[in-house]
Amino acid sequence: MASHRLIQHIGKKYGLRVSEALYDILNVYYFVDGYALNDRPRLATVTHECLLKELGTSEASIMSEEDILSFLNSDEGRMEIEHARYALNEMGVHGIPKFIIEGRRVVDGAARSDVFIDIFREIEEKGEVYGGPVFGEILGVSPEIVEQGSHTAAMKA
Repeated sequence: MASHRLIQHIGKKYGLRVSEALYDILNVYYFVDGYALNDRPRLATVTHECLLKELGTSEASIMSEEDILSFLNSDEGRMEIEHARYALNEMGVHGIPKFIIEGRRVVDGAARSDVFIDIFREIEEKGEVYGGPVFGEILGVSPEIVEQGSHTAAMKA
């Protein structure tokens, strides 16, 4: 739960590009390197290093390890994560990877490409996307941050 809250907090504070980078690092940290996600001091250090790398700024302008640890030891963001878990459960999502398209269609991450092609062709025929981001509001991420996205060319430049 702490790592989920942390990624959400970093996304709200620094944008989705930075939270996605942290997510990638934490996946390697946990699944490849075998570290525990409940080792909060180590998690704070890894997160701080990620912020320095991604933001390319001095330590004064980003969260310190102490600030990150203080966040991790609080309950900030817990309710939003619980609401997101409830929403996922209501949508029938009980594992990952999953894709949620148009805010309502749940597609298994292992689905064949033709499943996605059919869905996107249908959207193309409609001429518009119905629904939108599902979790921005639930997680308290501002519409501006959601609109910036996480993988745009402008963000990577």
